[in-house]
Amino acid sequence: MLVVEDLAKTYPGATTPVLDGVSLSVAAGETVALTGESGSGKSTLLHLVAGLDTPEHGRIAVGGADLAPLDDAGRAALRRDRIGLVFQQFNLIPSLTVEANLAFQARLAGRTPDLGPLAARLGLSDLMRRYPEELSGGQQQRVAIGRALAAAPGLILADEPTGNLDEATGDAVLDLLMELAETTGAALLMVTHSERLAARLSRRVHLSRGRLT
Repeated sequence: MLVVEDLAKTYPGATTPVLDGVSLSVAAGETVALTGESGSGKSTLLHLVAGLDTPEHGRIAVGGADLAPLDDAGRAALRRDRIGLVFQQFNLIPSLTVEANLAFQARLAGRTPDLGPLAARLGLSDLMRRYPEELSGGQQQRVAIGRALAAAPGLILADEPTGNLDEATGDAVLDLLMELAETTGAALLMVTHSERLAARLSRRVHLSRGRLT
């Protein structure tokens, strides 16, 4: 589902690359934990895979689609149709209810999601008519996670998806992510600082000094 080959990225003004020849593959249905110190480039790698930034060199393919030839519109379409993003910023739409936020990406992709079971699993059933400003940070994170899952993506990119949640809710969210991977064949690449959560995934890779180990 995901193939990354010899990826490199250096930010303007930096003397060393944040990513230096990174290669990684994640198969359909596989769950991979990406660990590393703060500032090691984990979020940069996820942004590149999502087509939100471009590398100096290297290849990224999602579901067989190579990102390099795609323009901004093409990368946006790929994210909409194939990738579920759960980043540290919630990026909810303030003018939409929880229900509309959950369905937003799926409807852009032409899908009509069944939100009831998903909302129940995320503890959102009683919040569906509320707006983001009425929610706590943890509740907003659950909506952001649900929005990504409702679109039934082939690849889920999650950057500390349980960071704003209590342990029990975090475990439930990870259960849901792993269940989606198992039942639909979605691939999961998840950044986490939690050794306990990383140990639950099928594989773990560590990013240090721009390289994966």
